[in-house]
Amino acid sequence: MKSIRSLVIFLFCFIVAIIFPLFFILEPSGKSGNYTLGKTVDLDNVTFQVGHYGGTLYTATSSDPKTFNLVMAHETSSTETIGELFEGLTEVDLKTLKPRGALAESWEFKNDGLKWIFHLRKGVKWFDGKEFTADDVVFTYNQIYFNPKIPNSTKDMFLIDGKLPKVKKIDKYTVEFDLPEPFAPLLYSLSAPIFPKHVLEEAVKSGKFMETWTVSTPPEKLIGTGPYKLVKYVPGQYLVYERNRDYWKKDEEGKTLPYIDKKVKFILPDQNTQLLKFKAGELDFYGVRGDDFPELKSGEKKGNYTIYNLGPSLTADFICFNQKKGAIPDWKWKLFTNRKFRWAISHAIDRKGIILTVYNGLGYPVYSPVTPANKLYYDSSYPKFPYNLEKAKKLLEEIGLKDRNGDGWLETPDGHKVEFNLLTNSNNPSRVQIGAIIKYDLKRLGIDVHFQPLDFNNLVEKLLHTHDFDAVIIGLTGSIDPNGGRNVWMSSGQLHMWNPNQKKPATKWEAEVDRLFEEGARELDFKKRVEIYKKAYRIISYEQPLIYIAAPLVLEAARNRVKNFFPTVWGTYEAEKMFIEKNGK
Repeated sequence: MKSIRSLVIFLFCFIVAIIFPLFFILEPSGKSGNYTLGKTVDLDNVTFQVGHYGGTLYTATSSDPKTFNLVMAHETSSTETIGELFEGLTEVDLKTLKPRGALAESWEFKNDGLKWIFHLRKGVKWFDGKEFTADDVVFTYNQIYFNPKIPNSTKDMFLIDGKLPKVKKIDKYTVEFDLPEPFAPLLYSLSAPIFPKHVLEEAVKSGKFMETWTVSTPPEKLIGTGPYKLVKYVPGQYLVYERNRDYWKKDEEGKTLPYIDKKVKFILPDQNTQLLKFKAGELDFYGVRGDDFPELKSGEKKGNYTIYNLGPSLTADFICFNQKKGAIPDWKWKLFTNRKFRWAISHAIDRKGIILTVYNGLGYPVYSPVTPANKLYYDSSYPKFPYNLEKAKKLLEEIGLKDRNGDGWLETPDGHKVEFNLLTNSNNPSRVQIGAIIKYDLKRLGIDVHFQPLDFNNLVEKLLHTHDFDAVIIGLTGSIDPNGGRNVWMSSGQLHMWNPNQKKPATKWEAEVDRLFEEGARELDFKKRVEIYKKAYRIISYEQPLIYIAAPLVLEAARNRVKNFFPTVWGTYEAEKMFIEKNGK
């Protein structure tokens, strides 16, 4: 006999399938049935128009930034706020997904790839008019990223067997990186932002760098080289950016980029409010949820906007259980560190039901760190944990969890009721819905989940600093090269969130993942690198330290007044070339 919830889902699917048959046969092509779910972009065939200056672009974000210091930022609320103020030596070409020059215009290597010489771009200016030089690069790496007193994720990316590159100045526009060993992802890693020595050196020397550039810092003191400057921040309301008129990038006619003069980013925690503002013409972009799609799709022409289909998300939301010893009661630690317990929870998650109810059928079940969007590293043979409550019950029984007193809840062998707090960020409706569904399903197993949505920055504080949590539903941004995830998967990593900053691996499997990520960083043969990382992902999928749920289809609505807009799942292609049509309001 079907459960009440299963019946509800069945009826929901039946009704919606009749009204909107496009939803339920999702194909990798981005089609459902015979209906195309939005416009797709072929970067090999895009044509840029020569733009004009002026206009204001209106966007939204769901949270206030937690910091203006990119080195200390671990959350998208901060990185998205100030990311475009700064640049690295390299950047990723979103067409080829390969590194290309940014603040470095060229490079060469010697000694079988152990010595790299980078020739810096001349004439680049910081926002305050000072010239960018090799001194800034050497300062950024040696005194900030590689500083043992400043914990940061960038250092994690460059560590190979505990060793770091040596960075030195050759002349005003030339820098040398000496590597302890071959390092295949070097050019990707060098996209890390460069900071101004003349502005931040004193803060580093005085030991106050980690408290520098807080959200209370006047925006004019944030000095970068990027295409936009932050000029105003009103907490809880909006951020304002202005074009960097001295930016080094040019268009095909030699005109300085970017074209758009001003950007306004509204801080709107409620996504329904974002939707209303987009429909009212007050926002230029909107990330379309499954529930929004039918109405927005039917209103494209009248609303003068276009919905773009970017394919599966690069990342999926997941459940993370706290495995840091001493941060939670010992009986919980024993449970959360037990692989069979995590397997049972994974089997208890109705991923397909979540996709139907939360994403309106526009999504893909996910069991591993890699989604179908990452075609190089995704493998359909990674271990899977399909929805199966009977199997989940059996696994829980195997580790001694039983309802010993007949109250409907499981107890541990030493008498503790099996319960835990589950947190997520309140400004993400999908995660809130997922949490409610998981609470219900685990109750059926006899596990009492206390679900609590929190403010995003408060959640990040608990997750990364105080470790005051049992379990959390959250997601991570994706990286093109797997080495960009070292800070998550290496046991010593800052974002190894179930048990971060380990001095030595807590388990044999974590030690093996460490070894594979070290091996992958050294391996210069691309095909071999792919196989090495696949081995690591297979282990991670088997162990389920992060219990992945689903990757939604990424749909974005954009006003047609925004020209040269070519979105991808990795970001907007050549975003500096976007412009606002002259009659666009």
